[in-house]
Amino acid sequence: MNSLAFDTVALSLREAFAMLDERLDGRLHLPGDADWDAVRAAWNLAVDQRPAAVVVAASVADIATTVRAARDLGLAVAPQATGHNAAPLVDGHGLADAILLRTHELRGVEVRPNQRIARVEPGALWGDVVAATAPHGLTALAGSSHDVGVVGYTLGGGVSFLGRAHGLAANHVVAVELVTADGEFRRVDAEHDPELFWAVRGGGGDFGVVTALEFGLFAIEQVIAGALFFPIDRAGEVLETWAEWTASVPDTVTSVGRVLRFPIMPELPPFLSGRSFALIEAVVQETPEVADRLLAPLRALAPEIDTIHPQAPAELLQLHMDPPGPTPGHGDAMMLKDLPAEAVRAFIAAVGPESDTALLSAEIRHLGGAFDPSAAVELAAERDLPAPGAIAGFEGRYLVFGVGIAAPDTIDAVVASLGRLLARIEPWRAAEEYLNFTERPAAGERFFGDDGRLARLRALKAAIDPTGVIRSNHPVRR
Repeated sequence: MNSLAFDTVALSLREAFAMLDERLDGRLHLPGDADWDAVRAAWNLAVDQRPAAVVVAASVADIATTVRAARDLGLAVAPQATGHNAAPLVDGHGLADAILLRTHELRGVEVRPNQRIARVEPGALWGDVVAATAPHGLTALAGSSHDVGVVGYTLGGGVSFLGRAHGLAANHVVAVELVTADGEFRRVDAEHDPELFWAVRGGGGDFGVVTALEFGLFAIEQVIAGALFFPIDRAGEVLETWAEWTASVPDTVTSVGRVLRFPIMPELPPFLSGRSFALIEAVVQETPEVADRLLAPLRALAPEIDTIHPQAPAELLQLHMDPPGPTPGHGDAMMLKDLPAEAVRAFIAAVGPESDTALLSAEIRHLGGAFDPSAAVELAAERDLPAPGAIAGFEGRYLVFGVGIAAPDTIDAVVASLGRLLARIEPWRAAEEYLNFTERPAAGERFFGDDGRLARLRALKAAIDPTGVIRSNHPVRR
């Protein structure tokens, strides 16, 4: 049966949902159910998702069945594995006209070591991928946290600690399987439905519900990585030195300059709990000897703690010290054209030792290298990869992100602190934004510019989903 063929006049919505539930391998949940609050929760616990229903998919068939049901009922479908970056998804409507389609139970990972390809199901996390690929001496362009969903991260581009050498994760996708708004299953690649294949690699989740991704892996056995910790009162000196250092390092180095305030937590070691630091996180894809030479200007600053050491790429999931599970947070990002000393000083004024900020973390990620769009195109040709998709890379060379805990007694201070940070660095703002780090609704032009890509994405959306059945956090029509 290709459709539930609901008679929406004769059936109440609850009756229609009961029919849908009978056809699922998984489970349908409705407001008022005992576990409703748990199943509708996003990873960011400050985001209040209130959909018409939640489907927890147990199969690809469930995904297609749910999409067809939503279409027949005049509802949207919002696919979600983890709920990272969910705030823009609920803005203005709270998903009241949508079925939240949770894919988090579909976490299978298949590794094809001879081809250096991984195939993942829609709910797979980066921790799942790393666990599956590491025994083969292979690694992927993973996110900075173990529990980030692979699909959402990749559809938005994917900025990895290995990215200055290899570019966005989306540029290494070789095939995508998805269910489109008509409820049909499609497998797309460079030869089959190339326009849709182009759109989903960096264009976000607006074009279908992904049921599988296939992407390239790398034979990287060891990196030199870790962090240098300095007392926060040295933040200006340290981050200005780091910013100058980033202008000359090779593309084999990816790094982050950061101000981090650890909360008082018994789970943290005493030398970190309740303390504040300026720190530099670095990943170097070189021999230890070359890495030591490259890192020497930073180590000359005499860090209080130096954790940089040779390690397997799997250890990189712990480098950024992200929260180990769902957390209520409020954050946002801004891309910068460049990072002169004046911009660093503006950053420090907003989040440094004398700022009285409520942000727990404020970071500057160094982009450039293979993140540059022209470099990404050249890299694809050199490595016989498909030409990049809707987002090849970024003209902006640095990416700032700030975040704080969104508890009732802190949220106002966090919002004000984040606003001060973004206002301070506004003079160096790039023309574009990064979809995955933008935690507020933003116009499509901010992600895709005015070079024709946005018009192309909107034309495809209109052709394959004219009524907006598929709902994403950053819709191209916005």
